Amino acid sequence: MALVEIGRVCVKKFGRDAGKRAVITKIVDANFVQVVTSVRLKDRRCNVKHLEFLSEKIDAANKEQLAKALEIETPKSGAQK
Repeated sequence: MALVEIGRVCVKKFGRDAGKRAVITKIVDANFVQVVTSVRLKDRRCNVKHLEFLSEKIDAANKEQLAKALEIETPKSGAQK
């Protein structure tokens, strides 16, 4: 099982997002990946040594799966203001 792969769900161990779930969106090189977390919904570069990998893997392009993996709410399409 390859741990560093696109769509792998992990937990950040260090930094501002420590303890939060993250999903790998891009592999930069052997030591760095880009992840999206529930705290900052923007791709951020992260050292793979700062991640604890989980057994879950999702399709990183699917917004519903991404929101479910990061444990955030998705806005409903028919919601009125």
